[in-house]
Amino acid sequence: MEIRAATTMTTQSIPRLKILQFDRSLLHFHAPIRTSLRFPVISRTTLRKPLFTTCSLADETTFSTVTKVAVEDPSLAVKKKAADMSPELKGTSIFLVGMNNSMKTNLGKLLADALRYYYFDSDSLVFEAAGGESAAKAFRDNDEKAYREAETEVLKQLSSMGRLVVCVGNGAVQSSTNLSLLRHGISMWIDVPLDMMAGADQSDLAASEVSSQLSALYNEMRDGYATADATISLQKVATQLGYDDLDAVTTEDMTMEVLKEMERLTRLKKMMEEAAKPL
Repeated sequence: MEIRAATTMTTQSIPRLKILQFDRSLLHFHAPIRTSLRFPVISRTTLRKPLFTTCSLADETTFSTVTKVAVEDPSLAVKKKAADMSPELKGTSIFLVGMNNSMKTNLGKLLADALRYYYFDSDSLVFEAAGGESAAKAFRDNDEKAYREAETEVLKQLSSMGRLVVCVGNGAVQSSTNLSLLRHGISMWIDVPLDMMAGADQSDLAASEVSSQLSALYNEMRDGYATADATISLQKVATQLGYDDLDAVTTEDMTMEVLKEMERLTRLKKMMEEAAKPL
């Protein structure tokens, strides 16, 4: 984990930049099916800018009301927690690893909104470069090496910027080069039980096959996921909150846990830096 000031990108400067402006002369792969990667220029209209509301507290009654709303509304509680710790992050980007699922995606978007960061999905950028998800799959099947190089190039571009929340695909944990790129920010493993992702009765043959495929992929990627700076387990969060049903865990619950881990990591980083200073 490397916590650093985001000197290359600020909230004010982002709208005037053309993000991820890839050098096409370096990345123009030709697969046997005549597929080529054409990396897009992501304009400011592509960026998902968060909305952040500030309140003017006129008196003690207003303060009490706002505090009560913040407690009752989980999304406001998340934003308050993010606002409290945001200065310590200094614009450090957040990378979310783990099996692709709706919880990971929704968490990433909520976290970006709360921190006033920008949200990206690395797989989506590779898909767009290839001309769509189906074209990307065909490209990967015909030239996996070139596809992996494209994944690395996307991560290289994203890791060079600050103030981002990035949901990264499995390619991010499949090579030492990609894992080193994740060290430019804080990485979090969002661990969701496989049976929740399968989302069907295991007695059904098709569902059983899906579960088997997910289990094989999970076992293949688990060591890579485990290199993250912290693990946020949905099952553990459910236990901490006293939920018997895992489905009761909300995106806000998981996001709050991510923020707490980020706070712990930044505090630890600060303590280590203080300890390293000469007397």
